[in-house]
Amino acid sequence: MTLKEAQEKVDQWINTTGVRYFSELTNMAMLTEEVGEVARIMARSYGDQSFKESDRQKVLADELADVLFVLICIANQTGVDLTTALEKNLEKKTLRDGQRHQQNPKLRKDP
Repeated sequence: MTLKEAQEKVDQWINTTGVRYFSELTNMAMLTEEVGEVARIMARSYGDQSFKESDRQKVLADELADVLFVLICIANQTGVDLTTALEKNLEKKTLRDGQRHQQNPKLRKDP
């Protein structure tokens, strides 16, 4: 599925099953909440924290999909074409960071 298709599918779902979009501010709060859930899984799976029993059934892929869903909602309701935005963002990063990352000794594979 392309980003454009994802934006269309989310919009269709919102306007049928979801009834309507939540306000932009509510969606921003929801995005923050969902990112927190991803952080919780990451801290327990890859960091030093241990899982609580209530966290054991959480799945990273599902939580990342929740983040993406809310992000797409915000893009849709604010008129952002995510394909165009991502293309422009990658271009900006390439111009700004292309040489910087290549020359960063911390990123080299050899010690």
